[in-house]
Amino acid sequence: MPRLFTGLEIPSDIGFALSLKRGGLNGARWIEPENYHITLRFIGDVDNQTANEVVDNLDHLSDSLSFPIRLTHLGTFGGDKPRALYVGVEPSEALTRLQAAHERMLQRAGLPPDGRKFVPHVSLARLRGTSAEDVARFIAEAGRFEPLSFSVPRFALFSSRESVGGGPYVVEETYPLAA
Repeated sequence: MPRLFTGLEIPSDIGFALSLKRGGLNGARWIEPENYHITLRFIGDVDNQTANEVVDNLDHLSDSLSFPIRLTHLGTFGGDKPRALYVGVEPSEALTRLQAAHERMLQRAGLPPDGRKFVPHVSLARLRGTSAEDVARFIAEAGRFEPLSFSVPRFALFSSRESVGGGPYVVEETYPLAA
């Protein structure tokens, strides 16, 4: 059964710039730049019939308009027990609309609602045994985060293999957005 999710690809030049943040944080398992992405909707392990239905239904969302993305800051998930270091995405009405459309379409396809709040981000590292103080120091020493922007020409259906630390992810299908 494939494990699927929808998301936005990160251009290679932006991925390279983000990769320069790697290193110097104990307990971090750094994600490879080619696996950077912004998840729109985690789908999970599904049978082939459901996967085919998802592929077909995603075609109906490609009439959404292309839009810009701006990456603005470093952050963490997990509070006092940080589990991930990420780069945050500036709030965007177009991104929120696209993600909501994915959510509605996947529920119509019979998938349960995603119970998590949508927090658009690019994961840089999975953290294990890293203290909140170490992460705060790492972010402070990284200095000012210079925002990075790019245009989103399409979204993708990704598959992943069960692994430790994120990836490898495979783009199974892409869906162009209208210019």
